[in-house]
Amino acid sequence: MADETNLEGAVAPVEATGGEQREGRGRGRGRGGNDRGGDRGGRGGRRDDRRGRGNDDDGGEELIEKLVHINRVSKTVKGGKRFGFAALVVVGDGKGRVGFGHGKAREVPEAITKATASAKKKMIRVALKEGRTLHHDGKGRFGAGKVNLRSAPQGTGIIAGGPMRAVFESLGVADVVTKSVGTSNPYNMIRATFDALQEQTSPKSVAQRRGKKVADLLGRGGASAVEAEAAADAIVE
Repeated sequence: MADETNLEGAVAPVEATGGEQREGRGRGRGRGGNDRGGDRGGRGGRRDDRRGRGNDDDGGEELIEKLVHINRVSKTVKGGKRFGFAALVVVGDGKGRVGFGHGKAREVPEAITKATASAKKKMIRVALKEGRTLHHDGKGRFGAGKVNLRSAPQGTGIIAGGPMRAVFESLGVADVVTKSVGTSNPYNMIRATFDALQEQTSPKSVAQRRGKKVADLLGRGGASAVEAEAAADAIVE
């Protein structure tokens, strides 16, 4: 009898343990379901965090990211084709700095991330008149693409096509008139636009390069010395 009691006592904990294991597995499944849902939300949060960290790397400033174009590309391999995506992104701070980048990946989000990182590395600074328009007209060319840029009075707005509009919105230009001739390829349009923007100069940079005062340069157009001084003081880059 003592042996039977010991056996029963030994069996009982095993059954309880099995029940606990079943309950634990049931809870584990429930938690697993919630965890999977939580992981989805977590992944979305991590994407936002990556963008935040990218902004912090640029001095804590908020950058404007514009997706200009996405193209599906393919590579022929043994057994078929591999499809991927190419993204063209424009990045700017809205205060005179802008850049563009190109990235390829098997998935769209990865391609956009690569293109954004490339754009941040190749940002250039453009001199702006009163912080809203260009100092002077300009022309740019890349391949078959030609663009004409013209400064505009306040209230004109951004008169530009899709790819060029993204550049000026990211740059912080509020008034500009543009025209693209020769191609509608967004890559060539963007590169031609940057070619024109790199030629932009300001009166202050020209005066410094020539060793003169800004008023001396502005006074050559027939304006009096007082008017030239007032115009020089009013210049804001």
